[in-house]
Amino acid sequence: MPEYTPIHFFDEHIDVIFNAPPVHEKSPPCPNGMIWNGKTFQITESLSEWVDFSRRGKMANNMRPEHAAVASTRGSLNVGRFYFQVKVDSGQIFEIYYDRAMKGVDKRKGEWFLYRELE
Repeated sequence: MPEYTPIHFFDEHIDVIFNAPPVHEKSPPCPNGMIWNGKTFQITESLSEWVDFSRRGKMANNMRPEHAAVASTRGSLNVGRFYFQVKVDSGQIFEIYYDRAMKGVDKRKGEWFLYRELE
């Protein structure tokens, strides 16, 4: 698998498109498309996928070590990111991620972000 080099960092909110709704909202598969800055991109290929269940900020130290070890492999409530390296219909390659963290009472489902563009 080729190595890609980051050329632009964004870390901006995006909306995603699924042809069929994910079975588990908090553990989503790669989306079929995304909307960023008013432009729709169709995802033509998922190049790579990974998860990161690291606890950040104030969540980093609020668990017993033995529980934190288990949570680091399968996640826990509102903790974790699902990353996708994707190729879109314009030929560009992006990394996007879904952050499971609640952002407030009215934003319980987490959010999607465009992390960076690669070449």
